[in-house]
Amino acid sequence: MLLSISAVWDKAWPIIFAILFFGVIIISHELGHFSVARLFKIRINEFAIGMGPAILKKKGKETQYSLRLLPIGGFVSMEGEDEDSKDDRAFCNKPVLQRFLVVLAGAVVNIILGAVLLAVLISQQNLVGTTQIHSFKEGSQLEASGLQAKDVIKEINGRHVFSDNDISYLMFTDDDGKMDFVVERNGEKKEISGIEFTTVEQNGETKIVYDMTIVGVDKTFLSVSSAALKQTVSVARMVWMSLGDLISGKYGIKDVSGVIGTVGIIAETVEDSQKSTDYSALINIMAFISINIGVFNLLPVPALDGGRLFFMLIEMIFRKPVPQKYESWIHAAGLVLLLVFMAVVSFSDIFKFIKG
Repeated sequence: MLLSISAVWDKAWPIIFAILFFGVIIISHELGHFSVARLFKIRINEFAIGMGPAILKKKGKETQYSLRLLPIGGFVSMEGEDEDSKDDRAFCNKPVLQRFLVVLAGAVVNIILGAVLLAVLISQQNLVGTTQIHSFKEGSQLEASGLQAKDVIKEINGRHVFSDNDISYLMFTDDDGKMDFVVERNGEKKEISGIEFTTVEQNGETKIVYDMTIVGVDKTFLSVSSAALKQTVSVARMVWMSLGDLISGKYGIKDVSGVIGTVGIIAETVEDSQKSTDYSALINIMAFISINIGVFNLLPVPALDGGRLFFMLIEMIFRKPVPQKYESWIHAAGLVLLLVFMAVVSFSDIFKFIKG
């Protein structure tokens, strides 16, 4: 019986960890809205973690704090957020710049959380990676194509290279196996076109051989912070590029993971990390998810924070807000479409889970 309980726990705790991590992302996001709203003295009616019926409530001086049944999402309910209000402290009665910063804060905190996790990951490494080539493996196709040791990689296929992660990602996502590089060599920029990389066949798939090494620098507060910031920008751009590929049809719904699929990925990574006692992959995926959620929330889509920011930008430009009822209708329609998309992705996650 004890062995049975232990076996169940071994399977359950990675999933529990994944759910708790999502809880941390949600709480940090909502705390971003909450903190900046408090800074501007906006009246907050409720701060909720989760959705659905409340299972725990506590009334503060003017704000009700609640924990809700479904661990998916959360919200900060501000006076006058979705309707008119005569309260001077209502969200709708604050200057547009203050409202913009309140809405922006949630995604920014998620991105900052991701940057902190990346800094933790980088600080565990022996050296901090750069974008300068150190050496090549014997028979390297990259060297044969014109790259040299000490070259600093600036661009690949017209895209700026911020970090060493960009090098592997841009190579991996290349379509034809030939890439155009811009490098800094002896203080001057040099364009090298048609660079080819070595590939091998494994299990019926073509794998790229990353046949060069990158210069590493000593760990200092400055080098770790700089690398974490650059990798955060890289991950954010990676999210935008992936969304573009999804819209263009390069990837389909089957390639997208929702909450269910992501929980499964985190849980699987937790198990692998526990077996190897190496938690770098787990920290990396947690950072990616946090930045991903932050960037996704900034998309100019109705019902997302980015949709609200878009309407505020219109207000800033034309010095006049879009009528509240029209904005509310658009956000409501956007929410319906977003829920449909989430449902489709969730069914895809479940199907992959059953099939796999």
